Parts: sequence; C-alpha cells; structure tokens
Amino acid sequence: MAMRPKRRRIHANRRQAEVQVKRMAEPNRAPSQTSSSKSFPLWTPPTGTLGALTRDAHERAAADLTTLADLRAEARDLPKAPPFATVLRGSTIRVIAEIKRASPSKGAIAPGLHAVTQAQLYTAGGAAAISVLTEPQKFGGSLADLRAVTAAVHTPALRKDFIVHPVQLWQARVNGASAALLIARALSQSELEMLFHAAAEAELETLVEVRDEAELERALAVGALVIGVNNRNLETLEIDVTNAPRVIAQMPAHIIAVAESGLQTVADVAAPARAGADAILVGSAISASPNPEAAVRALANVARVAR
Repeated sequence: MAMRPKRRRIHANRRQAEVQVKRMAEPNRAPSQTSSSKSFPLWTPPTGTLGALTRDAHERAAADLTTLADLRAEARDLPKAPPFATVLRGSTIRVIAEIKRASPSKGAIAPGLHAVTQAQLYTAGGAAAISVLTEPQKFGGSLADLRAVTAAVHTPALRKDFIVHPVQLWQARVNGASAALLIARALSQSELEMLFHAAAEAELETLVEVRDEAELERALAVGALVIGVNNRNLETLEIDVTNAPRVIAQMPAHIIAVAESGLQTVADVAAPARAGADAILVGSAISASPNPEAAVRALANVARVAR
C-alpha cells in the first residue's frame, strides 16, 4: 500500500496562534454588519504601511494570548484610571501630547526621549492627556513606557498602538491607560464593534480614528463618543491637512472631535479649531521640540468654535 507523504509543518505554533487571534477577534457575523444591522461598504484589509503594521500587531497579540487570563485577574484589583473624554472639552483646544521616538514616515524623531520626563513636561505645559506609543518596531515604544508614565503623572494616558485583539486592551488597562486607540481602517466593522465593547469591559475609554466620512459613519454606528480624524493616510503616509477640518465639521455636536497629524504650529491648529475640533493629537513636533512644555502651552491656547 502506498504511503502518504508527510505534510510539512512550517511555524506551526505561530500559525495556530494567529488563527486563534482571528477567531477570537471576529464575532460570528458578516463583516459589513453591526448589532444595529446597518450596512456598510465591504471592508478590505489595509494595504501599505498600515497593512504591515496591522499584520505585526496580530503576531504580537498571538504571542501574548497566554497572558489574557492573568491580565483580567490583575485588572480586577486596580483602581479606575483618570477619565479621558471629559478632559477634552473646553473653550480652547485640548492637547493630547504624544511620546514619539520614531515613525514610518519620518524615521528617527527623538530616539533618546525619556518617556516620564517628556510626560511631565507635557503636563506642565497644559496637556489634557498623554498619548503613549507602545508599538516597538517602527515607533520605538513599549508597554514599559506606558506603565512608567501612568505611574509618574495623573494625566490620563492613551495607549496608541495597532489594536487588533482584546489582549492588547487588557494590557493597556493593567499598565495604567485610561483609553486605547482603535483605527477604523485597520478593522472590519465586526472587529471594530467587538473591540469597542471589549474596551468597555476592560474599563477603558476609546479614541476611534477615522479618515473620511464613510469611516465616521462606521465609528458612530458602534457608539464611539471620542472620534479622531487623521490627516494622514496610514496606507500611503500622505498628508492632507484639509481632511480633519472637513470631516470634523460633519460630526454631531455630542461627539468629542480630535484632529490628528500634520499639526506643528498654532497656525496649523486654526482650521480644525474653526471646524469645531475639541482637541488635537500632536506627536512629532513636540517630541522633537527643544522646549516641549512651551510647545504644548502654545497649542493649548487656541480658541475653538463650537460645532
């Protein structure tokens, strides 16, 4: 009797873990549907830089799956983190100041940046919240940065990463974050909805990032209350500074609107402020600044127009 050839198993453990991540991340629902049964255009996985970063995030999440139960248990004994959304309201633009050592578009920005020192300077300059990049390969961040920052300052912290699995949300919670970033383009509608509710379970607020009107509708459909509009297309890395003002002007008044990317000076902030932005998220300009405290203070004094 002929013998069957043996099948080759290549990176079996990693591939099994990646399958597990996908199954846990996607509810048994068509990608274009939410619990409200609202239909959206068919979602396709991101390409370019965002596609690569999202694939890396899936691999990192797969490697950390065994810690999920421990993270949940640890979170039960933690006090609530400082509120995130409420600090982003006011008559002037609120600043979410980002700790950013590098990026795919700029390369090295501030490779020697000390996370705690930078966060303290940002807070002294009037930052409403601190964004801590935890992506290690292209941005030079880590969960250790998040843990150190939240232990040192009471200012609410946002975990900024490519969130694709609930384990990353529980990591954010136990390391002191008040909120986590969810990027609409990186997630199918069912994944976005699932992660939005998983964040609430972990007692995290969310900043849902969109880049156009269609993605704004997707964010509103899951119940997002804090929505950021990125001037940068994360797939091509191109910036269009008219993007955030255009989309923000169309948001309902109850939504906290955040303009992101390409904002360096007070003049840059004027357009989103006139469009009704509540806050801006700024990273490269203030991370590279010789005086981060003064840089944040200048941006935080821009008057805004209510939507």
